[in-house]
Amino acid sequence: MSGDLYVHGYHPRENDRLQDQAGTLVELLHSDTIYPDGSSVLEAGCGVGAQTVVLAQRSPGARFTSVDISADSIAEARRRVEGAGLTNVEFLQADVFALPFTTESFDHAFVCFFLEHLSQPARALAILNSMLRPGGSITAIEGDHGSTYFHPDSPAAHAAIECLVELQRRAGGNALIGRQLYPLMLGAGFDAVRVSPRMVYVDSSRPDLVDGFTRRTFTAMIEGVREPAIAAGLIEPDIFDAGVRDLHRTTETDGVFCYTFFKGVGGKGDVALSLQRPEPPTIQAALAPHRHLHR
Repeated sequence: MSGDLYVHGYHPRENDRLQDQAGTLVELLHSDTIYPDGSSVLEAGCGVGAQTVVLAQRSPGARFTSVDISADSIAEARRRVEGAGLTNVEFLQADVFALPFTTESFDHAFVCFFLEHLSQPARALAILNSMLRPGGSITAIEGDHGSTYFHPDSPAAHAAIECLVELQRRAGGNALIGRQLYPLMLGAGFDAVRVSPRMVYVDSSRPDLVDGFTRRTFTAMIEGVREPAIAAGLIEPDIFDAGVRDLHRTTETDGVFCYTFFKGVGGKGDVALSLQRPEPPTIQAALAPHRHLHR
């Protein structure tokens, strides 16, 4: 992350949730993210390395420099990358607003679930733009909690989700940033910006998603803000708990859960002519039954 507060906290349970999220969404979010051999990629806000492992595995010939402000997160990310047997990643503790690199040092930049935690996401994107060589590209992936809907519907569940949105707003972030990727990237000076929605659709015919996404990624994220939400006076404990129960209710045989991520790609200069435009698959289309899942 950067100097802004990470609303989900730095603790083992959150690390596990991030790994579950990565494992479930790899094809949906990263099927069209592959970097050429020999290219250099700056990953900003790498956290515990959940995305880093996927990126490095999918582009073994590229060289990744992954940065995060948290020393503990960097240590965990390094452990995960080494455990995966990857040798094409270098980690560095650094703040995105004070990167220790000269301008135009990288061919590509990558951020995922990072801008949502920043009070100045536009400034961060502009800095990343300055790090790119002419012809370089950026890939940015963010969620949007306002895109959540489910069956059976539940006012209590929506109230619990809104607690996370509000806590993130108070911490200086924006849990609804996915819908703003296009103007943010344009404002940062990127060319040929294209943004595509990536919907996760979950019903009981996909038990892998019921467990990996609805239970262990999204609902676990909401459960993680129970204490701060109650302490801040945002919600009564019984309403929050009812909301969480109702989110778990969507994992039953007749339940449905939907959430949308947004993936943006943009270029610097002439890359506008060659950037791959992201396609907008749903996770049902992206995840064929024989494929494994990973973040």
